[in-house]
Amino acid sequence: MNLPNKLTVARMILTPIFLIIFMNDKIPYNELIGLIVYCIGSFTDFLDGKIARKRNLISVFGKLFDPIADKMLTTAALLALMSYNMCSIYIVFIVLTREFAVTGIRLTASAQGIVIPANIWGKIKTFSQMAFTIFIMIGIVLRDFAILPETFPLALVSNILLWITAIAAVVSGVVYVKDGVKMIDFN
Repeated sequence: MNLPNKLTVARMILTPIFLIIFMNDKIPYNELIGLIVYCIGSFTDFLDGKIARKRNLISVFGKLFDPIADKMLTTAALLALMSYNMCSIYIVFIVLTREFAVTGIRLTASAQGIVIPANIWGKIKTFSQMAFTIFIMIGIVLRDFAILPETFPLALVSNILLWITAIAAVVSGVVYVKDGVKMIDFN
């Protein structure tokens, strides 16, 4: 297994660790530690792609599992933020619907021996979702340390940012399905 694929697997392993820590208020500084774990997971996404392209280590495993690892990490974060009332259930529904549709197309293509890699819109969606999530979690941590005033409308800001990612999810999903439908045989 090459280094980019190991980083993808590491992101998959970090996902439940992030969620368990971030959601467990019995752990001192759980949100700060969870934020750090999430940042490490997000950084592996940037790093695995960069290394794979630079060293020409792009593999079928990476094309299939890198997006799955991203979905795991970003979905875990959305669920955590939803439990904090920082994310509308409608945002989670839109993002998950997109993920299921894209995964369905990806699996259909894979069964036919076709690998459809992520497109630029999917990368923009994932990057914005990770960046906005980090920003929101920083807000949660700053509020816990009384650096950010309780009166700051963090939930409102959070939902606005996450609606942007929901829109990006819809756009990237439509583009992916449109491109995928051209490549696969539905008969």
